[in-house]
Amino acid sequence: MWVTLRHTVRHRITTQYPEQRLNVSRRFRGYELVWDKERCTGCGTCAKSCLQGNIEIVTSRGAENKYVVEKFELDSGRCIFCGLCVESCPYDALFLSMEYECAKYRRRELVLPKERLERTENKRLSGYFRPDMEKALPEQTLLLDKAGKETQDLWR
Repeated sequence: MWVTLRHTVRHRITTQYPEQRLNVSRRFRGYELVWDKERCTGCGTCAKSCLQGNIEIVTSRGAENKYVVEKFELDSGRCIFCGLCVESCPYDALFLSMEYECAKYRRRELVLPKERLERTENKRLSGYFRPDMEKALPEQTLLLDKAGKETQDLWR
């Protein structure tokens, strides 16, 4: 009986997911790759560094002999979210997002075209491999200190 009473007065550790959301780590490697078309030169370094071969880039010659990215596609169903594409981009045109809700009904819906990957204001960017961005992101919730006690109280 004492065990039951002790657990009834403890703080809840379950979060009611759709209504309440926890902040993930600042360096979280999320579901979507975010592509900045203004910075991208179409060099293809990200596609070459992808271990799975999930990034497909098709370029053509444009004005002033510069590359124009015709096709930038990511197969997120096969992606292992290692972040090598983000690390290898010499122009900082790729970011990982903070999104983690990625369930789809069909496998072909996991192939994301460049229009879906383009950087917009409403996409939350991860601080992975970007220490300057990491400071501006919210702190992770539900952190534990070394003694096993929560450092943030979410339920008051």
